[in-house]
Amino acid sequence: MDASSQSKPGQYSLPPAGEPPVNTSQPPSQPVGTTVEDLGHGARKRRLVGRENGNADNENGPAPIRNDTVCNTPVPASAQSGSANGSTGNATTGRNTSTTKTYHPPGKARYFKSRFIKDKTKIDKPWLYEKRDHREKWQTIIPMCGFLIGLGIAGFLIWEGYHSVSLNLYCEVMSDDFSSGKLNESVWTIEIGVKGFGGSFEQTTNDLNNVWVGDEGVLYLRPTLQDDFLVNNNNVIDLRTQGCSSKDWTDCVATTNTTNGTIINPVKSASVNTMLGGSIKYGRVEVTARLPMGDWLWPSIIMYPKNNIYGVWPKSGQIDIAQSRGNNFTYRQGGNNIIASTLHFGPNVELDGWWHNNVKSTAYRENFSDRFHKFGVELMMRQWTDKYIFTYIDTRLLQVAYTHFKKPFWEYGNFPTADRNGTRFINPWEWGTRAAPFDQEFHLVLKVAVGSTNGWFEDNKSGKPWLDRDTNAAKRFWDARGAWHPTWEKQGWMEVSEVKMWQLAPHQGCKTENAQRFVG
Repeated sequence: MDASSQSKPGQYSLPPAGEPPVNTSQPPSQPVGTTVEDLGHGARKRRLVGRENGNADNENGPAPIRNDTVCNTPVPASAQSGSANGSTGNATTGRNTSTTKTYHPPGKARYFKSRFIKDKTKIDKPWLYEKRDHREKWQTIIPMCGFLIGLGIAGFLIWEGYHSVSLNLYCEVMSDDFSSGKLNESVWTIEIGVKGFGGSFEQTTNDLNNVWVGDEGVLYLRPTLQDDFLVNNNNVIDLRTQGCSSKDWTDCVATTNTTNGTIINPVKSASVNTMLGGSIKYGRVEVTARLPMGDWLWPSIIMYPKNNIYGVWPKSGQIDIAQSRGNNFTYRQGGNNIIASTLHFGPNVELDGWWHNNVKSTAYRENFSDRFHKFGVELMMRQWTDKYIFTYIDTRLLQVAYTHFKKPFWEYGNFPTADRNGTRFINPWEWGTRAAPFDQEFHLVLKVAVGSTNGWFEDNKSGKPWLDRDTNAAKRFWDARGAWHPTWEKQGWMEVSEVKMWQLAPHQGCKTENAQRFVG
């Protein structure tokens, strides 16, 4: 074996094929290991110690770290393939010579330095000897004063809010749940006529097909088609001998003229009121009802003045608790998923001030024909505090329209002083209270109208088959019955399960000692 093939100290020599490598720097029976000693305070120092030839620890302490101590690393298997794998070595024997690396131990660790104060007499306490500025006390006084003032203001607001809640006294005027199976004739009146409502097309009747009380204690108001014979042929309906509710003959007589296209009311429906046994001057009314579903139906829960003391409509006012349309939610102006509340007042029909407080409410993920809802109105007039009127749905917390009587309705409506011809308008409520025209008795009206010519159903929208200004609007509506009448079949009627009415004390004979506080 030549000199180039001999191993040097600190190297591995590659034996012939099939034999393990031999470390020539130390006997095979003496393995090389490492010892880790704890030097205290979390610091550790690693030493590589060759446990041979006097390098082991002795009784005088650990063996010193030798700078010539080496780490012998075996040659990878890939290095045994000779120069063919790109390694260097003896070309004759095919052995590679391994390289050596010197191990450098880490430096000395930094010991933990305690910051514990040993001599407490040297602690500086400037607040004991420095002179305090007397103005520093305001840093505490001013915030505390602000806190106390804020606490007082909050307490006052709570007290004022509590005492502002209306705990009014009421006398019950009527409460009808229709459990008797029929209408109470001392309270309810069934209207009969052909005038319609707002230019609507229905004839109101007392026919049991249009108005009745079911065995389950529910009042039904249902529109139906008129007799074909009366509409398609020359005919006359005269209700003056059949209990017509109006004294005006035009509200009781209708004709069909096939020549000029006028027809008798194409639909029959129902309207009932409480003029005989249910009216209030200030107070509260609640109607629990389920509204109808069907194209061009116009359900209404409204209040009319009992005596019209300020003049004809709208001088004496009108309160719309809830009005809706039977069309579905796709209708442009809002279908049976929306109800509207309004106050009507003004010196004449053209100057009706309804638009000042017309408010709509939308049902949440449903429509008002899906289930019963409570529709209410509260009309309040007290000497020093409450002067308002508002409508609500289901609970007084869900208000729809709210109007406060801050100023007279003549000023609130901002009406002109004269018409186009120069005729001066006279304030019809000049001698009334600030709540006029709503400071008189009002009674309740429930009805289902059909169609209209007053703009309630807007022209040329959502397939409306007639025009409001068309003299033959009713005929156009009748001719399109094949499209709208099938939509009435599922829920084309109004259902009323309960009506309640309370009079505010001390008005209209409701004495304070006999009244009760309203709960709900």
